[in-house]
Amino acid sequence: MNREMTVKLGLVALLMMLLMIPLLLIGGLVEERQGLRDRVLEDIANSASRQQQVIGPLLVLPYRKTVREWKTHAKTGQRYEESHVRQGRLYFLPERLQVTSEVSSEPRSRGIYQALLYHSRNQFSGHFQVPANYGISADWADYVFDTPYLSVGISDIRGIESSLQLRWNEQTLAFAPGSGELLLESGVHADLPLPSTAGQQLAFTFDLALQGTRQLALSPLGRDSQWQMRADWPHPSFVGQFLPQRREVTAEGFTAHWQSSFFATNYEERLQACLGHRHCLSDSDNPFAVSFINPVDQYLKSERAIKYALLFIALTFAGFFLFEVLKRLAVHPMQYGLVGLALALFYLLLLSLAEHVPFALAYLLAAAACVLLLGIYLSAVLRSAWRGGAFALALGLLYGLLYVLLDAEDYALLMGSLLVFGLLAGVMLLTRRLDWYSLGRGA
Repeated sequence: MNREMTVKLGLVALLMMLLMIPLLLIGGLVEERQGLRDRVLEDIANSASRQQQVIGPLLVLPYRKTVREWKTHAKTGQRYEESHVRQGRLYFLPERLQVTSEVSSEPRSRGIYQALLYHSRNQFSGHFQVPANYGISADWADYVFDTPYLSVGISDIRGIESSLQLRWNEQTLAFAPGSGELLLESGVHADLPLPSTAGQQLAFTFDLALQGTRQLALSPLGRDSQWQMRADWPHPSFVGQFLPQRREVTAEGFTAHWQSSFFATNYEERLQACLGHRHCLSDSDNPFAVSFINPVDQYLKSERAIKYALLFIALTFAGFFLFEVLKRLAVHPMQYGLVGLALALFYLLLLSLAEHVPFALAYLLAAAACVLLLGIYLSAVLRSAWRGGAFALALGLLYGLLYVLLDAEDYALLMGSLLVFGLLAGVMLLTRRLDWYSLGRGA
């Protein structure tokens, strides 16, 4: 290979490195626009309600216990009894908990950005099994009990959409704001009649209409807990400690069924470990949770497209080089640079269009504009409309393959590897009989 061609290859390589500057700027713009979108979504969540976590229900029985201690007088040596009152709470978890949820989605827009709001209609039912003497085996006479209450933790109480009524053993009771419990951060509670000391099964039912964004989670405290959900959102993401035992996702929505027990969640021991710690249960993990995600994230796809930009430019420049070698055409480095800028401009067009139209349509419009521009320009550069059209067709095929890579996230690495291997194989086959030492002598 002569010196002139070596210098030209060096200039082309330098151009590729310089083209990384606009690509990095466009990548920064993608991050900036994504951050602006996230702030707008956060503002919508602050104005409506955030993601929701429901904990409970939990039966709480406050008590005051007289504690007696024998002490010895420091001067006389006489023993005497001293007593003081200690306050505490007894906690009872449901024996059975059944939750049924119907969820509908609602888009909320602010400018060009859109957030998803959900409305859930949740019915809680089950029963508590209170043991004799509330499980106290010693010093029963020293206890005085205050009004018990049922506590339900709700992470964002602004999302409660209707008044709450508790059906408690054939009685109808009203919920009051505040969880009333230090272990829970926020929520509601309902005062209850004192259970029988002989032991009693206490049934409960209440409906909770809840609004939220992004995620709905349930921390079930029942010995046997089940959650049945039906929603109209077709793109759920099941997160949390337990996946649904059964689920069905269709274009119209999804249904899911969770189930757990004390053996799996270990809530009894976790509750004892939480005593004395504020908001301990609220900070725990969510056994059951579902996220309502938007599968069409134009910023994520634009960012992934930019990751392939250098490969895309290298393949295009390699095609130019093959034309020079095989057709004995001279392409100036400035023409390489203009084509590279047009390829970089594609990503800016893609980002700006994707904020207003669906990503697939934005990709089609941006790719068509760049292919048309380069087809017209290369017809003059390569001195043939047929050559320019063939190069534009090959470029359009590359854009199509890039879109398949972006759409097939799980197989992107495999497909990208096969694409590069196929292109390299094509170059090697086309140049297998080329005398590289004589390259450029005939110009």
